[in-house]
Amino acid sequence: MSLTRVVLASGRSLDLRDLRLSSTYGGTLEGYPCKPVNEVRIKSLLRSAEQAFPIAPVHLVPPPREYPDQYAGGFGPVEVLPAVACFGVFRSTALDPAHDPVLYRSALTIVWFQPTAQVPSGCDTEPALRDVPWEELARDYEL
Repeated sequence: MSLTRVVLASGRSLDLRDLRLSSTYGGTLEGYPCKPVNEVRIKSLLRSAEQAFPIAPVHLVPPPREYPDQYAGGFGPVEVLPAVACFGVFRSTALDPAHDPVLYRSALTIVWFQPTAQVPSGCDTEPALRDVPWEELARDYEL
């Protein structure tokens, strides 16, 4: 049973099977949001997604970055990612038409950032998430 269904811009329907949300900067003890901190956070999120769901390839939707401060600190300018870091396992029908549609599905784990802790749903999903090229990135597997 899926948590929700997301419809890609291509029209393909995806079932969201598992979802993990966390505060992008939760647990940050010192420093400030900047490129080096963000890169570490993104790599950590990708690694967590790969370990949690080894059955599916992992794809990062490039996050939007804001630069609200014109002054740079010791690690460069302030660079802010959206407040919520997400990764979820999405499943859909098989990619290969030769695969039996009863026995095969396609899967992809997607990592993305969004401004709120809202579960993506239908066509009201972050545009960057809806534009994921499923046919290029997902992998078929047998049930």
